[in-house]
Amino acid sequence: MISFNYETEFELEDEAYYADWVSRIISSESKIEGDINYIFCDDDYLLELNQQYLNHDTLTDIISFDYSVGNELHGDIFISIDRVKENSDEFTVSFEDELKRVVAHGVLHYCGYKDKTESDEKVMRNKEEEKMSMFHVKQ
Repeated sequence: MISFNYETEFELEDEAYYADWVSRIISSESKIEGDINYIFCDDDYLLELNQQYLNHDTLTDIISFDYSVGNELHGDIFISIDRVKENSDEFTVSFEDELKRVVAHGVLHYCGYKDKTESDEKVMRNKEEEKMSMFHVKQ
């Protein structure tokens, strides 16, 4: 089950459609949907998690905690709406597109994609684009 939680004023306009889209991303990677929680927050909230659990003292747009078992995906995905807004300005894309990129990015990590090396990052970016294009496809 895909769920959305809010630690900030932001709320998704169509949770059901986002949940369906994430489910389709999971299926398209031949994975099984378990319990995946998206938590939308602000920079301060995510920075505290970054410091407490990862020993990083930097701002980031997303942190994911993967509890998957085999092909069944489970986890908590924290997204800073402040970072999404700033990144959308920096990369001159709409807030909505940047949000979709980050939402897809989190679950793609659970599907096994990494982004620590340049080659892994390229694969991840291509996968993000592929999955974002599925957002408007009704099945």
